[in-house]
Amino acid sequence: MSSSPGSGSPAAPARLGATTSAVRQHNLATLLERLHRRGPASRSELGAGTGISRSTVADLVQELVARGLASEEGNAARSGPGRPSPVVSVRPEGAVVLAAELGVDSITVAAVGLGGTLLGEAQEDVGRARRTPEATLGQVARALRSLAEQVAHGTVAGVGVAVPGLVRRSDGFVHLAPNLGWRDVAVGALLADQMGQPTTPVLVANEADLGALGEHRRGAGQGHDNLVFVSGGVGIGAGLILGGRPMLGSAGYAGEAGHMLVNPSGRPCSCGKVGCWETEAGEATLLGGAGGTIDPAAARWIGVGVGNLVNLLNPDVVVLGGCYGPIFDQLVPHVTQGVASRALGQSRAVAQIVPSALGPAAQLHGAAELCLAETLANPTVRRRG
Repeated sequence: MSSSPGSGSPAAPARLGATTSAVRQHNLATLLERLHRRGPASRSELGAGTGISRSTVADLVQELVARGLASEEGNAARSGPGRPSPVVSVRPEGAVVLAAELGVDSITVAAVGLGGTLLGEAQEDVGRARRTPEATLGQVARALRSLAEQVAHGTVAGVGVAVPGLVRRSDGFVHLAPNLGWRDVAVGALLADQMGQPTTPVLVANEADLGALGEHRRGAGQGHDNLVFVSGGVGIGAGLILGGRPMLGSAGYAGEAGHMLVNPSGRPCSCGKVGCWETEAGEATLLGGAGGTIDPAAARWIGVGVGNLVNLLNPDVVVLGGCYGPIFDQLVPHVTQGVASRALGQSRAVAQIVPSALGPAAQLHGAAELCLAETLANPTVRRRG
């Protein structure tokens, strides 16, 4: 008797093959993620850290090497019987991201490889005069192409762009970037056209969201599943990691904390309201004192805003980045007062407030992590070398 389609034994081998392939892909991803996040390791350390058998680790490492994503060299120090094991490392050039951050008065670009290796970086001033998106993105494309030539031996996995504004991640459409003077700009499509590389994906995201991702993966937020990254500058943005995952909202606009009300009797804001957080505690107000000294009142307003976020989100770490990071030690006493005036004691007790560990590179590393996600989840997307 013949079996009907989809039932009986003939389908079993296909399901088994699919399952075996999925398990192998998962194990490849596990090893690559371990090497990318934590650095070089011996085969035995990889096995012990992932629970994958030594023989399977050896086979998987060979595939990662064949795909140009890893390399093996030397021997780890022997701590017991048996042969010493070669040290496995990611190969930074195996997957390179061209990252860019669009600031109000400058453009920063970087080539970031696997393992967070910075392969090249450049910054160009643009001045605070409002420029058309086309002119700005043309400058970004030229800077990125120049970097790409420096890493010509690498495999470009994508282009990642950090923008201070409301960004629709699905297609890189920027609805509003007030400090750039942009409204309704198809940044992803425009930059892809300027780059002239139609097969290279261009991913665009809010700069604070990428700062949070960078700090969570590589900086002060490592090991913390509930993180708020506060990006201080001309405006203020907040990037959120909750339960170990980015919190972006239904359209990707979550974290626009700069226009949170902190002072009902405060200064007029460019948005038409008064007392917004970025008006009371942004760079211009904070550093507006004689000789560039900080304004203690503005620093306390930073703390008030942080206190509101602590009450709302219950993070275990708040990372102060952007212009706040380099002057963190000066800010701490005033920020602490502001937080204490607003945050509930229980939530305040578990929230560490720390400076950015990555500094100006936080958003660039976040852009790199965003673009590397596909390779890390499925290393087989990268061709064999």
